[in-house]
Amino acid sequence: MSTTHGPETGSERRFGPYGGRYVPESLLPALDELEAVWSQLRDDAAFQGEFRGLLRDYVGRPSPLYLARRLSERAGREVWLKREDLNHTGAHKINNALGQCLIAKRMGKPRVIAETGAGQHGVATATAAALLDLECVIYMGVEDIRRQMPNVQRMRLLGTTVQPVESGARTLKEAVSQAFRDWVASVGDTHYVMGTAAGAAPFPAIVRDLQRIIGDEAREQILEQAGRLPDRVVACVGGGSNAIGIFTAFLDDPGVALVGVEAGGHGIASGSHGAVLASGVDAGVLHGSYGPVMQDAQGQILEAHSVSAGLDYPGVGPQHAWLRDSGRATYVPVEDDDAVRAFRDVARLEGIIPALESSHALHHVLNVPAPEVEVDLVCLSGRGDKDLAEALQKLEEIDGADALKLDGERTIAPALGHDPAADEDGAGPQGGEEVR
Repeated sequence: MSTTHGPETGSERRFGPYGGRYVPESLLPALDELEAVWSQLRDDAAFQGEFRGLLRDYVGRPSPLYLARRLSERAGREVWLKREDLNHTGAHKINNALGQCLIAKRMGKPRVIAETGAGQHGVATATAAALLDLECVIYMGVEDIRRQMPNVQRMRLLGTTVQPVESGARTLKEAVSQAFRDWVASVGDTHYVMGTAAGAAPFPAIVRDLQRIIGDEAREQILEQAGRLPDRVVACVGGGSNAIGIFTAFLDDPGVALVGVEAGGHGIASGSHGAVLASGVDAGVLHGSYGPVMQDAQGQILEAHSVSAGLDYPGVGPQHAWLRDSGRATYVPVEDDDAVRAFRDVARLEGIIPALESSHALHHVLNVPAPEVEVDLVCLSGRGDKDLAEALQKLEEIDGADALKLDGERTIAPALGHDPAADEDGAGPQGGEEVR
């Protein structure tokens, strides 16, 4: 991979033409400090020992690799799931948040800030901040607050301030912008915990390094359990942290295809989507990094759309852009309706409720023919508890009021244990008797 590095750090600043630092001058010393500290801590035995120990004993790593037998029957090939949904806090985000909060402690910064869309990075950062006694502020668009209220409540319970963002589309892009404004004003005592493998260098490299444990574990596990490498590794891509985390372990295996699945929203032709790489948009600057970005003819950033709050970002991590250009990875869109149907299907086939983000990747694996693939490895990046209200509403919109009914299933009775038809036959509860 073609990369350029910071002076004497070994930390990638660019991937091909993408990446770099396009930030206010006041942030350059903080980025230099972060780059230098991470260059030291990346190989520091004491830091790595503390980090790996917390990943094991606090997060619950290694996360399991699971052969999903009913999904495999449906797809016509083996489908292995890397179960990041089983981590503490319910997603892969805790790997990066915990690592960056430990870095903040080493830098002597008592306050951390972060952005969040789906809420999982916010919860993970709030969790790590509570564990390590750091003040924490999370910026979140009010539309995402509406969609992800359980995660907002979790963050507040953990002692974090959730700062609503009212501007623009009131989603992830605006939350990142507001977090950057905070950091400019508070850089002396604050570390910005970037949640995805995007933003100004060295964030894309740091997030990848902290998330690559997903791929390192999965590679070892599938060799042990399946006796071979997968033919294909598939992951959802918004900014791209879970995908780059699992892809990294397989970059030097040319026989393993890498597929990133982006938010197709209402369809590429509609313009209402988040498929930055699959749609082939031009490059520009967003949140301190140069790369493909959704923009108009005047260079103004457009709003992305996805039913999933974690994928509606109009940019993408620079390493993903370079993997696409170099041909090492392929990026494809999956539309909203297909993702929510996969959400339902995986729940019924495997008893696993996946995050809507992961459901995009799962739809592609289950429904797009790939006769050359015998073994798929899918990053199940998070669990779907946070998405229930949004997904069920969407399912009702596209499949009608009976979207969750099984064939022949009758309407659920209005009261638990109370069957109106039975009352007509004299067989229901009598005389106000309590149903237990």
